[in-house]
Amino acid sequence: MAILQAEPVTRPQFWGITPVGKTIFYFLAVLSVVVFAYGVYRRVSRLRTGSEDHLDRLENLSGRVVSGAKIVFTNEKQFDRDLVGGLMHTFIFWGFLTLFIATAILAFDEWAYRNGTELLLGTRQSFFEGTFYLSYSFVVDAMGLLFVVGLGVALYRRYVRETERLWGVHTGREDALLVWSLFLLGVGGYLTESLRIVGTEFPAHETISFVGYFGALVLSAVGVSAGLAEGVYPFVWWSHGLLALWFVAWIPYAKPFHMLSSFANVVARDPRAGSRLPGVPADADPEEIGPSEIEDFSWKQLLDHDACTKCGRCSSVCPAKASGRPLDPRDVILDLRQYRKDVDAGRTDEVPIVADGGTSVIDSRTMESCLACMACMDACPVEIEHVTQFTEMNRRLTEAGEMAEHVQDAMMNVFQQGNTFGDPDHARPAWTEDLDFEVPDAREEPVEYLWYVGDYPSYDDRNQAVAQSLARLFEHAGVDYGIVYEDEQTSGNDVRRVGEEGLYEMLVEDNAAAIAACEYDTIVTTDPHAYNTFTNEYPEFEACDWAAADVAHYTQVVDDLLASGRLQIPASLSETVTYHDPCHLGRYNEIYEAPREVIRQTGVDLQEMPRNRSNSFCCGGGGGGLWMDFDEDPKPSEERLREAMEDTGGGAVSRFVVACPMCVTMFEDGRKTGGYEDDLEVVDITELLVEAIEESGTAAAPAEAAA
Repeated sequence: MAILQAEPVTRPQFWGITPVGKTIFYFLAVLSVVVFAYGVYRRVSRLRTGSEDHLDRLENLSGRVVSGAKIVFTNEKQFDRDLVGGLMHTFIFWGFLTLFIATAILAFDEWAYRNGTELLLGTRQSFFEGTFYLSYSFVVDAMGLLFVVGLGVALYRRYVRETERLWGVHTGREDALLVWSLFLLGVGGYLTESLRIVGTEFPAHETISFVGYFGALVLSAVGVSAGLAEGVYPFVWWSHGLLALWFVAWIPYAKPFHMLSSFANVVARDPRAGSRLPGVPADADPEEIGPSEIEDFSWKQLLDHDACTKCGRCSSVCPAKASGRPLDPRDVILDLRQYRKDVDAGRTDEVPIVADGGTSVIDSRTMESCLACMACMDACPVEIEHVTQFTEMNRRLTEAGEMAEHVQDAMMNVFQQGNTFGDPDHARPAWTEDLDFEVPDAREEPVEYLWYVGDYPSYDDRNQAVAQSLARLFEHAGVDYGIVYEDEQTSGNDVRRVGEEGLYEMLVEDNAAAIAACEYDTIVTTDPHAYNTFTNEYPEFEACDWAAADVAHYTQVVDDLLASGRLQIPASLSETVTYHDPCHLGRYNEIYEAPREVIRQTGVDLQEMPRNRSNSFCCGGGGGGLWMDFDEDPKPSEERLREAMEDTGGGAVSRFVVACPMCVTMFEDGRKTGGYEDDLEVVDITELLVEAIEESGTAAAPAEAAA
């Protein structure tokens, strides 16, 4: 401690830099800030040329900032699916933020505190000494080390390991320039510090700067003397300083802008984006529905484009891309961003945003490939709302008469018959005829549960068994339920997502009228797609007088019946099974535990697939995927079944359990085309429950079950 007391516990500012050099640095610092501010101004001005957004993105701004700060500062989304990537980004983020704050502290001490104390007290004082300096030095050295380590990992992943998702058609020099400039800033800071420590002959208190001190020892060991260090220090200091000032000025003009735009995008996010879509104004001109030119995108969508960091997380989880469809969600966002830049710079003529063939920014097949599974949005760390933009581009294709042929056929069936199969409406309740009891008609009597059955359980042979199983469960539990028979029409969730907004609104009106004619407590759906649109979208229409809380998926109802004792399921099954989270039940609406609780009641051994809950892999049927014709290898359903067979439960899984009629259809097809028919059985949760009851031999009459 005697040495510490004998020496001033601080460090000289601008050591080795002449007064002229100091003045030049100040001038360049101000200039870099001016260039930075101008760049930000241009960026913000460009966003203002976008159209008005359908939501008030700045409502409850303080709350948005707080919740956005939690997402950004915890780096929580960077850890999703990628622990190493999460740690890497956390080190870089907090290291950079710490170094920025450290620089701001130095500037405040140099420019404000010292001059202020001289003006007020007549003596020039500094707080950058003693205990504060020691604490400062230790924290900055430690966080700077994490910063350099994080950047080292980033360089390794990009250039040594060559992580696939980091590369794409939009990968360019700015990506390399960003990571290398940050790395050189971190290393350069330590080199500057080490040279200063050598040049000032190793002040004892500088041991607290453990990284810089270690570097100084290394320099001394290789022959760098105090005089040599003092001689080369100005060159190294200027190299480091000019790189830092250049980086500040460069931020708004290239990839580093994501440090600002990402936070803004998170603050302006819609927590229900994708699960609810913006409507079309009643007086909208058909030519104005969907984006025709770049200014047709809202300011928030333009911000989406600016916020993209090219990380490729969306690409790596996209089932359409994995199956070989011509869709890469990252490339769509970046194509739009690059097109806007090229138009602004006069490097290209304006072309349609999306079109079938010919010259356009986005090809129609790319948009038709989207399965609306929302995996891209779930994986995106900066809250880009891909599905909303993709849907609006599909609307443009619809209005231009460029919808895929099979989708057109399905839409015509809906328009003429109210269902995607094209079967007559009087055939909708035909599945009830094979039951040994009558399914109540909710149009004729009040019910507790108004059951919306859906298209596939009504018309598809395989899924009729699902509807019959759920009816048996309701009867077994003595549930007061009913359906609306032929008055039911398709819910329209996927009709809306392929771009047919007008037809969707007609379906809302018709279904709302049928439901309004009934007395009920809760609407229960078989299909998660119907559950989503009834919960998140129908209530936004005046014709629908229910709230989101008035709608339930059947797994929630069954779980409540089990919890209340109204339904008893004997644990009579012993198979090893796995459960597939439907996109519209899981990612869309965060219903994960109710289906699992119900499955466990049967006594089965439930094994989780590696991709489960919010990370679930789409079956391939959403967003009109059921009606599309693509050459896929492998099909999303085949890849998911492979995961169940090869990567789950040590290969012991014999049953693939689902909770969605569309999933049943897609996975039954995947069993055939993927060669899994003899190895794996696809069952709906309702079928599993009924089997457990029948296996135990305790099936009871409705009245006995109710008692």
